[in-house]
Amino acid sequence: MAKPATAARRQPARQPRGERTKSAILRCAVNLASVEGLEGLSIGRLAEELSMSKSGLFAHFGSKLELQLETIEAARQIFMEEIVQPAMANPEGMLQLWALCDGWLSHVERRVFLGGCFFTAAAFEFDSRRGPIRNRIAEIMQGWIAKLQRAIEAAQKTGQLDPKVDAAQLASEMNSLAMGAHLATQLFDDKKSYAKTRANILQKLRSLATSKSPPLPEVRA
Repeated sequence: MAKPATAARRQPARQPRGERTKSAILRCAVNLASVEGLEGLSIGRLAEELSMSKSGLFAHFGSKLELQLETIEAARQIFMEEIVQPAMANPEGMLQLWALCDGWLSHVERRVFLGGCFFTAAAFEFDSRRGPIRNRIAEIMQGWIAKLQRAIEAAQKTGQLDPKVDAAQLASEMNSLAMGAHLATQLFDDKKSYAKTRANILQKLRSLATSKSPPLPEVRA
């Protein structure tokens, strides 16, 4: 009777190791996809990158589509931890809104994802392809824009941002500026694009700020 009880006690200890292994696999998958694209991400390609057997990866992912979708979710979790959660630590208002914008630019500058912004690259790759991958990418990116819009609306409620501003329009503009900076860096090797975009966003925010707004940082283009 003692042996089964011992085996039962050991069982929970194996699960965290399995979770850590899968997390490490997905982190590699996220970086690989950010460079080579989600379409090129397969169990075979990932096995090659990790020097693992395909059968070992099949224990975690039953298909290429499952791997791709779980990679997207892993990238979303990283995005939340690197950008959204730190920004939300700021009080509602202009500082929180700026922290979201600056955090987005910072995560690409710091190469949190090896190939730049995971979701910008995935959006360009799948924007014309119908299916679950495109749907999930669109959902996550729409969620990000909605987060910006809520931050803008919160800044308006605090009296720090002009209440006449169309929050949805401004959120779209902020997102477009950030994605444009990413494109300029990746495609044109413009090393100053992030600094210029920070300056543009700050100029826009200052033009819409009220006297109740706290000072925003100075950034030179």
